Amino acid sequence: MVLPDKDTNAMRLFLREFAKTIPNGRHAVLVADQASWHKTPKLKVPSNISLVFLPPYSPELNPIEQLWRQLKHTWLANRCFKDYNDVLDSAAQAWREFVQIPGAIKKLCSRSWTILAS
Repeated sequence: MVLPDKDTNAMRLFLREFAKTIPNGRHAVLVADQASWHKTPKLKVPSNISLVFLPPYSPELNPIEQLWRQLKHTWLANRCFKDYNDVLDSAAQAWREFVQIPGAIKKLCSRSWTILAS
């Protein structure tokens, strides 16, 4: 999802859509940083999802930070965008290209101290 804002409503929309992808009888654990829109009591987390929070100020533990850095460095840096829609389209295209690279997410987001189950 490419959303125009980072706020409680965007997180609510994301969680609602994510919950739909979880098979019946399964439960997902989503690791999140401590952004205010992740932790607000106003956020209604679907019953098939649990949020686990990283320690504050620990971007090295948050794989999405490495992923965003890769997207920005490889596809989005040093360019001008025509307008807001061009930013959204470019971000979506960068993501589509990135996920076509075999093993890219696992390689970028794995840590030597974790075990990823298939």
